[in-house]
Amino acid sequence: MTGALLMKSFFLASAVMALGLTSGCIPKGGREKGESSQGRGTQSTGKVRFRDEQPILDPPDPPPVTENPLVGKKLFVDPQSLAMLRANAIRASYPQQATVLDRIAQQPQALWMGDWNTDVFRAVEFFVERAKKDGSVPVMIAYNIPYRDCDQYSKGGVSSGEAYRRWIRNLAAGIGQDEAVVILEPDALGHFGECLTKKQEEERMFLLRDAVQVLRKNPHVAVYLDAGHPRWQSVEEITRRLSMAGIENAHGFALNVSNYIGTEECREYGHAVSELLAGKHFIVDTSRNGAGPYEQAQTAEESWCNPPGRKIGFPPTTQTGDPICDALLWLKRPGESDGECNGGPKAGQFWMEQALQMAQ
Repeated sequence: MTGALLMKSFFLASAVMALGLTSGCIPKGGREKGESSQGRGTQSTGKVRFRDEQPILDPPDPPPVTENPLVGKKLFVDPQSLAMLRANAIRASYPQQATVLDRIAQQPQALWMGDWNTDVFRAVEFFVERAKKDGSVPVMIAYNIPYRDCDQYSKGGVSSGEAYRRWIRNLAAGIGQDEAVVILEPDALGHFGECLTKKQEEERMFLLRDAVQVLRKNPHVAVYLDAGHPRWQSVEEITRRLSMAGIENAHGFALNVSNYIGTEECREYGHAVSELLAGKHFIVDTSRNGAGPYEQAQTAEESWCNPPGRKIGFPPTTQTGDPICDALLWLKRPGESDGECNGGPKAGQFWMEQALQMAQ
């Protein structure tokens, strides 16, 4: 792609954003803020936010998980994703590039919720209501736990355990009694033990257990705890951490979020973990693993932060042919940067050149 075309695409997309069709800068993982027009000029959905003055009560234990919650579900394709907006912005002038971007834009993908949402209740409500009108199920990622990402590119999260408990209750309130899939806190278990004090470790596990139970008060919400990827923690160690985090009350665990490990390697790892967790199910992020991991990486960062030559993976599906793999999903939005590394922009910003390369 020529430099002139890249600049033209950038200015066109900037014009779209200036019109308020998207929400500006996006943090790591491809998550739009989704707040530009939420709740404005729309009818009330009847959902009720969790107020600051409300006492925080412990949620009840949810009923046992007895089946795959994703069987037969249609997943939401977001017409306001950055890939879709970019494709539409250049379609008239550069139809071939727009067609390539459509390979990303026309697939269902997760929306990440975190500290960039000034009102998570409205952000979730808006996203869920759009999916509901489409007759489909939204996939979201909760990414706001204290000490998030061990002070790396996606550092942040709320300031305290109490703030997180209120935040997750407002996320749940935004869903109400509608359908949704929620993946809980990428990296939270993978980084566990790397940067937390003993007290912070205990708090993290408490918050994850609490979040699972809060979300599962709605029987229409499928909840998966993030479990990293096969090359991060051993089967035994991630099983121990999942158990501490309340996996018994979740529908299962998520693998390969925002990473590049091949699908079959993830399946093998998922089955091994499941065997130690009484048959718990799992999902796999296939958004960017079409070419597998970057084996030429000289450092750990090079292997996960905008590695070159990667491709989109198997399209999202709930028909995996695997009795304990509930779905292959696009949890990281392809084309959105991992961070300012390998020539990329800030984490989460849409990177046209990378998106086109991945979707070719």
